[in-house]
Amino acid sequence: MLTIGLIREGKIPADNRVALTPAQCKWLHKNFPDMRVKAQHSDIRCYNDKEYEIAGVEVLEDISGCDVLMGIKEVPVQMLIAGKTYLFFSHTKKLQPYNQKLLRTIVEKKITLIDYECLEHIDGTRIIGFGFFAGIVGAHNGMLAYGNRTGAFNLQRVFSVNSFQKLIHTYFGLKVPDIKIAVTGSGRVAHGVLEIMNLLGIHEVEADEYVEREFTYPVYVHLKGTDLYAHKITGNYRREDFHDHPEEYACKFSKFIPCTDILINGVYWDTAIPRLFELEDMQLPRFRIVTIADITDDRAGSVPCNLGDATIDQPVYGVDKNSFLRTAPYLPNSIDVMAVGNLPNELPRDASRYFGEQLIKFVLDDIRKGGSETIRKATIVKEGMLTADFAYMKEYAGL
Repeated sequence: MLTIGLIREGKIPADNRVALTPAQCKWLHKNFPDMRVKAQHSDIRCYNDKEYEIAGVEVLEDISGCDVLMGIKEVPVQMLIAGKTYLFFSHTKKLQPYNQKLLRTIVEKKITLIDYECLEHIDGTRIIGFGFFAGIVGAHNGMLAYGNRTGAFNLQRVFSVNSFQKLIHTYFGLKVPDIKIAVTGSGRVAHGVLEIMNLLGIHEVEADEYVEREFTYPVYVHLKGTDLYAHKITGNYRREDFHDHPEEYACKFSKFIPCTDILINGVYWDTAIPRLFELEDMQLPRFRIVTIADITDDRAGSVPCNLGDATIDQPVYGVDKNSFLRTAPYLPNSIDVMAVGNLPNELPRDASRYFGEQLIKFVLDDIRKGGSETIRKATIVKEGMLTADFAYMKEYAGL
């Protein structure tokens, strides 16, 4: 019998998403008699303890008897249980300094860590994630910020309606002015953004049209890798080569800056990848952008004026175009930045249902059967030892 424990989220600020909903746990119990799910007591989940109990899930405080422990965000080091197998987003594979202690503790306690972020299909596409709903909420919040700055329209906060279906109803009759929006990225985040663009009646146009003309209705351009990057010598773009040698590429976003009102950013970024622009570009007269929804949310990353996380309660801050310092939003000489690390928390039930579906379809059966190549490649630490694919993390992990 494989026992899965849904752990209580301990990271601050609190995260209310879950890896499996009560209905999904009930389905697993029905279809896999050799699997049971238990839930650690929690006051903050988007599904409460009673809903799990009604679905046949035992709710308890001590989950140390479970074989596999599943959460969402990083587990605080004091909550880690030695010798267990964990699944969560560890945010360590880029050697993030703020999570170094977490990985070192995982090693010390001989824990096995399977990172959701590393679960991939054979072609390298990520299997599970919250990107689609990050795109939904991020695009909405970006549009909300532009409406607040200009007074052109008003949008409700996503969490005030608590479901995607209800959010759609708030768009009825909304008239968006003749603005131009650049959407970057090609993954789940971008798919969520495009969903909002279409729901708001914003028309997609080709890149050359977007650059060359103005429109009498709102438009967006969807910029993927080939639109954004070119090899410094050949001028071409090959996806695999770009990901292997990003330092050999230059960014082409500059030509979109003079014709963009809102930038909604969903590109993957790492330190070797060129930024979309530099801070000094913000001081140029040609810099038309007034609102940036940085859904990727890398501090000083692809969007250099990302000065760090905002919060769900206050998702937008300003960045002064002269000093580059953080200010209140919507000031005359500032650019508004929406940068929140846990955007799907505004639609936690929708996001959790989608996440759990992917887990059930592509991951849990492999775990139930004792593993797979997919699981192996997503295992950063096995019983306290770095796996071969993550040997580059040796110094970071204190080994």
